[in-house]
Amino acid sequence: MDKAAIRPGMTVADIGAGEGYYTIRLAARVGERGRVLAEDIFEPIRDALAERVSRERLENVSVRLGLANDPRLPDKSFDRVMMVHMYHEIAQPYEFLWHLRPSLKPDGLVVVVDADRTTRNHGTPPALLTCEFAAVGFQRVSLEPMASAGGYLAAFRAVGPRPEPADIRPCRMAPAGAATGQGHRP
Repeated sequence: MDKAAIRPGMTVADIGAGEGYYTIRLAARVGERGRVLAEDIFEPIRDALAERVSRERLENVSVRLGLANDPRLPDKSFDRVMMVHMYHEIAQPYEFLWHLRPSLKPDGLVVVVDADRTTRNHGTPPALLTCEFAAVGFQRVSLEPMASAGGYLAAFRAVGPRPEPADIRPCRMAPAGAATGQGHRP
């Protein structure tokens, strides 16, 4: 949260929130003037998190069910969209990012924490991540190694107009072990 510059009063989306490990900590960080929207695509997980949020009386947290290809976030609402160790699970990253993009405030950032491994090995090589975000009109503003998280933290800002879906070109990365060593999506 320090590296993502999460501050009191911010509005943050926790995508792939699961049991709420980061949701709970984000709620404390943004404080009562801030808001956290915790999203997951699995209804039982969403329901369990909603019960936890209620039990812990986290008045600044909302819990929502998203879709695998669309986080279903409200437009122009978030200072930060956090995706911690989940980006590699997104089967259709271009469609997902296309739907996510309007949810950012003008100065908002998407922050991804992931492992520097191939997607089939539950990670996302930074070059692939940067390419996929760029294809949907995002610019990487930072990339920091995070040894304690087993990978890196990358932040992206939306730049220019959102491309039409037909104009998005998938990234072509070499398979792991090839000359570039960048990894690929299966």
